[in-house]
Amino acid sequence: MHPPKVTRRSRSKYVAVFAVVAVIVLVLDQGTKAWAKQALSGGNIIEVIPHALRFVLVHNPGASLGFGSGHTWIISVLAIVACVLLAFASAQTDSHEWAVMLGAAFGGAAGNLIDRVAYAQYGLDGRVVDFIDYGWSVGNVADIFLTLAGIGVVALVLRGVAFRSGRDGRKAIMGDEPDGEDTDGDVSGHDEPVVMPRQASQPGEYADGARRDVEPHVESRVAHADNAGTANKDSEVNGQGSEAR
Repeated sequence: MHPPKVTRRSRSKYVAVFAVVAVIVLVLDQGTKAWAKQALSGGNIIEVIPHALRFVLVHNPGASLGFGSGHTWIISVLAIVACVLLAFASAQTDSHEWAVMLGAAFGGAAGNLIDRVAYAQYGLDGRVVDFIDYGWSVGNVADIFLTLAGIGVVALVLRGVAFRSGRDGRKAIMGDEPDGEDTDGDVSGHDEPVVMPRQASQPGEYADGARRDVEPHVESRVAHADNAGTANKDSEVNGQGSEAR
């Protein structure tokens, strides 16, 4: 059975899923950053797991997990491009799972981009608020969702989850045909009447009633043979009658 054809209107629900996930990630990211700036200011440190995880306020000029700290504006431009591409991709997919991953990635990228714009001195050179210290790097909630989105995308690819249906807007499931529809396009319950071929009724006629062209000399030979056969039958009948007398 095929699912209904995906239209622009039906695809809007996947955009809605993308938007909801992106907003949730943004709220969590900006909310935790606001808390960190207030609770961890002045050098305060909160030990979560001794020698493994703690909260400490850091302003990071680089990318997620501290990479690329010397190229802040380049990272900002790449983040803008990534957000645009993710938003465009959300309007193309018809998979809830892909919409969730795209929304998580967008929320993470946009969350750090907001920091770069809000705390910038010269355009896009602002520093990102990080506060989750793993011991080997410091990150934030946006980084967590970016990482989860990357892992989720890999998992979807490995599972073979389609990003978008085929060109005709349909997904084939187990090779079945839609209910009420045959492979030749006829709708069940409305089949055309079956017309049986009729038998040829005359020599030189096909079963479909069409006449076939016969050359004149062939027709004359057939007629001569028929006349000869009739004459032979008549002579035999006359001979039998004479003997009977």
